[in-house]
Amino acid sequence: MTAPDGVEYTPGELDRDATFYVAGHGGLVGSAIWRRLQASGFNRLVGKTSAELDLKDRDSVFAYMSEIKPRYAVVAAAKVGGILANSTYPVDFLSDNVRIQTNVLDAARANEVERVVFLGSSCIYPKFAPQPIREDALLTGHLEPTNDAYAIAKITGIMHTQAVRRQYGLPWISAMPTNLYGPNDNFSPSGSHVLPALIRRYDAAARSGATSVTNWGTGNPRREFLHADDMADAVLHLMEHYDGPEQVNVGTGSDVTIREIAETIANATGFTGETKWDTSKPDGTPQKLLDVSKLAAAGWTSRISLQAGLERTVAWYREHISHIRT
Repeated sequence: MTAPDGVEYTPGELDRDATFYVAGHGGLVGSAIWRRLQASGFNRLVGKTSAELDLKDRDSVFAYMSEIKPRYAVVAAAKVGGILANSTYPVDFLSDNVRIQTNVLDAARANEVERVVFLGSSCIYPKFAPQPIREDALLTGHLEPTNDAYAIAKITGIMHTQAVRRQYGLPWISAMPTNLYGPNDNFSPSGSHVLPALIRRYDAAARSGATSVTNWGTGNPRREFLHADDMADAVLHLMEHYDGPEQVNVGTGSDVTIREIAETIANATGFTGETKWDTSKPDGTPQKLLDVSKLAAAGWTSRISLQAGLERTVAWYREHISHIRT
């Protein structure tokens, strides 16, 4: 097929014997993608931890990519965090993420990696974008101020991927996941997103016998959540079934309030006390629901329900609490 940008590529089944690089394979999304690829028969998966390879070090990234020479790659590596972390350290989130993704994408291009998926975030869209958010809402309005630096970095990655298609004719694509959760998430009190933060908070309260839990904001904002294993399945599906310059939204197509999420997590952890809301703290974007019609047209829909996914994540958290990122 010929895409609007002139790239000629026909998606199809990937070679299970080819070298496949997963940047960020130890994180929430990267580890899920690694598991999905293993289950699908890929036998030459490669990746390094941040301790083994600093993706902010350009020379090291280029040397590593020249050594492994992958045919396929997924860029899942990123510095991530919740409202507090993004608001407090905007320079870190902008600088680190731009360097990470630029180094990996440039090294992949220099080594002519055939098929690359760059993973962004739904925060790339304007704060008051029409709901559900379509892909063409990108760059049509102001970003949410609490994470605008991170969003700009991810927008840069999308533009980078599109530019490679135009200038070098490589069939690279971008996928924009909604809020993700699952095994290997960041559960730290200062760096986590809302869902793992709530799991940590309610689990600790249930264990200690606390009578109340206090959450940020009003609890009224609506959010869409996707299990990381579903995201991993969508990534492989897109690599084998989609090609085009525009980013693809990846989500469930439905959302719930933060208050409803808190109640579900409280039940999953066994917490029976009172939930209070600190309305002096920011809510963030009032609603962020993705339009997933492009993804559905490519033949993929989510399979893991929020209830089942949360129960599995709480169980994983409790099993690994002694050595996870807290």
